[in-house]
Amino acid sequence: MQLALFDLDHTLIPFDSGSVFTSFLIERGALPPAFAEDYLGWCRQYAAGQVDMVAMHRYTVGALAVHPPARLQAWLDEFAAGLPARIPQDAHALLRMHRDAGHACLLVTATSRLVSAPFAAALGFDAATELLATEPQRDAAGRLTGEIDGAPCFREHKVARVGAWLAARGQGWDTPARSWFYSDSMNDLPLLEQVSDPVAVNADPRLAALAAARGWPQRRIG
Repeated sequence: MQLALFDLDHTLIPFDSGSVFTSFLIERGALPPAFAEDYLGWCRQYAAGQVDMVAMHRYTVGALAVHPPARLQAWLDEFAAGLPARIPQDAHALLRMHRDAGHACLLVTATSRLVSAPFAAALGFDAATELLATEPQRDAAGRLTGEIDGAPCFREHKVARVGAWLAARGQGWDTPARSWFYSDSMNDLPLLEQVSDPVAVNADPRLAALAAARGWPQRRIG
């Protein structure tokens, strides 16, 4: 078995998925216009390595909890329909290279499954089995609560989530003969250090410097 892992935002796509979804919802009156600047504030904290991911999720996903599940799903379906045109061809080419080689491919992202699942589908992943994401909690009626179900898929928890995925298949981190992880962010250092082949993609300044110092490959997508 060989395992290829991919971050989403600023890696397979050259933008932030949550920001695009926020703009989409503002255009439809689901969120107030001021929410866009609030969201950018959270993104700045993330880039600086200072974000509280639970608080960010509580604020951003919690804002959608007022909407009935059916209405939210209708927006998600409309949003998903426009995503294929946003995926860079070189992202598809990279994924095709690994898939054609028979590698197991997973999308591993801190972004809520609410937003990342439509992107996973546009990238050719099975969102049920090939997407590891931050899981939004829902109540018995299917409404979002604004809380996270379990730990956010972030930093060291990405390593744990991939480890759990392997364990569910009777395998462990020592099973893959070779493993790759493609990421743009220093926040992903725990998983980058876990795999045999870390690759910096569209790297932030801190990761670019570290990748250069360690001799990790660097590339651009998008």
